[in-house]
Amino acid sequence: SKLTSLGQLDMTWRSRVHFHPLLVRVLHKSRLRYYGKPEKKMDMPYQAYFEVADGSGMMSMVLWNSLCPEWYNSMKVGTVLLLEQYAIKTSYPFKTQPTPGDSQMKRFATIEISLNVRDPPTKISIIPEEMVKPEWGLPEVKYRFITRSELDNLPNNHSCDVIGLVTFVGRAERARKREHGEDFWLYRWAHAIDGTSDQPFILELFATSQPDVFEHIHPMTYLVCTQMRVVRDFTENPSSTIYLTTSNESQIFITGWHKGQPYTKDTKVKNFIQWTKTQSEADQMKKTVIGGYYPFPRPPNNFLKY
Repeated sequence: SKLTSLGQLDMTWRSRVHFHPLLVRVLHKSRLRYYGKPEKKMDMPYQAYFEVADGSGMMSMVLWNSLCPEWYNSMKVGTVLLLEQYAIKTSYPFKTQPTPGDSQMKRFATIEISLNVRDPPTKISIIPEEMVKPEWGLPEVKYRFITRSELDNLPNNHSCDVIGLVTFVGRAERARKREHGEDFWLYRWAHAIDGTSDQPFILELFATSQPDVFEHIHPMTYLVCTQMRVVRDFTENPSSTIYLTTSNESQIFITGWHKGQPYTKDTKVKNFIQWTKTQSEADQMKKTVIGGYYPFPRPPNNFLKY
């Protein structure tokens, strides 16, 4: 069928009601958002953002309501989609923006693709990777992996991807979203090493929309975290309080989930796998810890400073 591109949509969307089908690759995926309220009667008040791209650039795509439970888990980073009968809306200005792996990629930020059950009823097809043709010109998923030795030189809020061997994982903890609200964020701390430094990555992992992974992070697993943000606390000793926290677009993967993921081709991931082959499992096991209370950043040594 006759296809359109994101670039053509950006130029012509105001003058059209019906759009030609789109062929895009998913580059980023946000956590699932529940926006239900007691007074509003809605069956499935869910929403999820994706960043999708073709040869012309990248645009946001929003999956609404009952399409979320049906499609959210199937639309992985790297998945190729054929979209028919979708709507185009002006984009929501306050949404979070992931940092693209390819800094040269053009971003269409004024509009977004809206996928709904009706008005119009969107038709979504997933194209298997082996059927994707090079002449379609779809971009590959690119990452920004860093090693632990590179972390100390990165600025606050810098976006990056990491891979490491888990040596510590804390219990799940809760923090209030708002001071007097009843909603909580669920998170846990983890340490991961990659052989490039004596220090581990300190990771603050909030529960994303991957409960099956979040609940099974344990020592000795290979952990990949994408779209992490650097947090530096400049009030204390800057080098000792640097850690990484998840963002709205973070994805977490552990041993058993890596097969077929686009990052397996990344050079730094391959280097890490080579390093793990030189390590003795028994030696690493002795250094691992699980559970317990983990106060971080650590309070000062005396009360006066505190």
